[in-house]
Amino acid sequence: MAKSPNRLLDSLPANAFSAISPHLKIVELKFGEVVAEAGSPIRQVYFPYSGAISLVVDLDVGMMIETAMVGHDGVLNAASALDGKVSLNKGINAGSAGTLEVNRLRRLANELEPCALLIRHEQVLFAQSQQSAACNASHSVEARMCRWLLYMRDLAGSDDLMLTQEFLAQMLSVRRPSMSIVASPLQKAGLIKYSRGRIRVLDVKGLQKRACECYGTVKAHYQRLLSS
Repeated sequence: MAKSPNRLLDSLPANAFSAISPHLKIVELKFGEVVAEAGSPIRQVYFPYSGAISLVVDLDVGMMIETAMVGHDGVLNAASALDGKVSLNKGINAGSAGTLEVNRLRRLANELEPCALLIRHEQVLFAQSQQSAACNASHSVEARMCRWLLYMRDLAGSDDLMLTQEFLAQMLSVRRPSMSIVASPLQKAGLIKYSRGRIRVLDVKGLQKRACECYGTVKAHYQRLLSS
């Protein structure tokens, strides 16, 4: 039986999980709520239970570009909290998460040394960021959208994704009208169904056929992390 809905927490040794779990506070976060700002002190680390946290970069021209995502198999800012004490990313979230105060995490890390797993997770996020950069430069909007929806579905653990086309356009670094042009054929093909503020995945295998290679690459990174 799973100890936690967060797979990273669930993979901790029993003594480490027993020490951490009493100090976790469950929070429900609104769609688009900012949970971390780049360069700001880290006060809480987030272990997503549902939904996902998008790590984004704000540009002066007004664009917001996603570099990676953290879902129920990861944690936001844990390794950075243990080392640099400031967030390296801006994080936007929707869903539920377990939060842990940074000072508590540092004390537990010194006592229990669960740091290796947290560092491996940071390495996976770095690899995901590199893959995202290559994906944005090389693959079509449709392939990237299919990859993003599949990955978000994996992280959220649900076929129903609460998000707007405007948000999805921001995450894929394209203009809002492009989303309608791309999403319409996917809906006509029976792969997805979208309405205001919601996209439902109907055909996973169909999306996988249209997604770029980056979906499988990123998924393999996390599988190696959790099996290590």
